[in-house]
Amino acid sequence: MMQFTLWDIARNLLLATRWTLLLSLVSFLGGGVVGLALLMLRISALKAARLMARAIIEFFQGTPLLMQLFIAFFGLGLFGIDVPAWLAAGVALILWTAAFLAEIWRGCVEAVPKGQWEAGKSLALTYAQQMRLIILPQALKIAIPPTAGFSVQVIKGTALTSIIGFVELSKAGTIVTNATYQPFTVYGLVALLYFVICYPLSRTAKYLERRMAAAPVG
Repeated sequence: MMQFTLWDIARNLLLATRWTLLLSLVSFLGGGVVGLALLMLRISALKAARLMARAIIEFFQGTPLLMQLFIAFFGLGLFGIDVPAWLAAGVALILWTAAFLAEIWRGCVEAVPKGQWEAGKSLALTYAQQMRLIILPQALKIAIPPTAGFSVQVIKGTALTSIIGFVELSKAGTIVTNATYQPFTVYGLVALLYFVICYPLSRTAKYLERRMAAAPVG
């Protein structure tokens, strides 16, 4: 039986970590763009737009990410369309991320003091102008800590994509374990790599939260 050194195991896991980081980045950036669109609909003056955005957000928040991955991967297959695992993983994670970011950011918009809205009205600004010039700049400041914190959840969420065959860090851990028969060593390294990725982001989010809490809004 072939012998695998610790370096062999670590090298294979590090190669797979690239895909975890890439999928996380695509999911977070894509989710941010879609989430911003959902936010605009969610806080729109049009009731129909608000209801539509709310329905979309509640669907993705109220169903397991695992089920969403299955739908993205196997759903189109029912119609004879072959969906690559990386595409299904990316689409599912982008939409899942967008739903949560939209609600995080909506809470930040609502956290802006009501007096800021009243000040905008007193200046005869339209709703869109109030949002662009007064509310959103302040909401952005409030949103930085929770957004940074949620990025950790996105990274950990990528582990579920292994169920549809996407080879990221956790899937690579399973493959390497099957080849080396060293589950403790392999999964110990997998856990360590996730920790190395997520811990700095968690600490950054906590630092930003303290920093923003000390600074007045508006």
